[in-house]
Amino acid sequence: MSSVVCSLNELAPGSARRVIVDGVAVALVRIGDEVYAIGDVCSHANVSLSDGEVWEDTCMLECPKHGSSFSLTTGDPDTLPATRPVAVHTARVEDGMVVVEVAP
Repeated sequence: MSSVVCSLNELAPGSARRVIVDGVAVALVRIGDEVYAIGDVCSHANVSLSDGEVWEDTCMLECPKHGSSFSLTTGDPDTLPATRPVAVHTARVEDGMVVVEVAP
């Protein structure tokens, strides 16, 4: 099921924010006019990824606690201590609104 979570204008470029979609915590990230959605909880520790730094040049989101970075396209971590990926969800912009569909 798809859910409208915010307008594109509400999400600043190069930023992340936590949203809840169908009971699932999602880190919503904007890079330019593209929007990405990944699981908001770090696979290494119970920390919100949406509080981390967005790496626009590599399309990554860094965990604010231990520094593991997660791909916004695959969910895979590229640095330790995280070794397990986070879920990747579908995000798109329709008529200026951000729509997210969580993976089953």
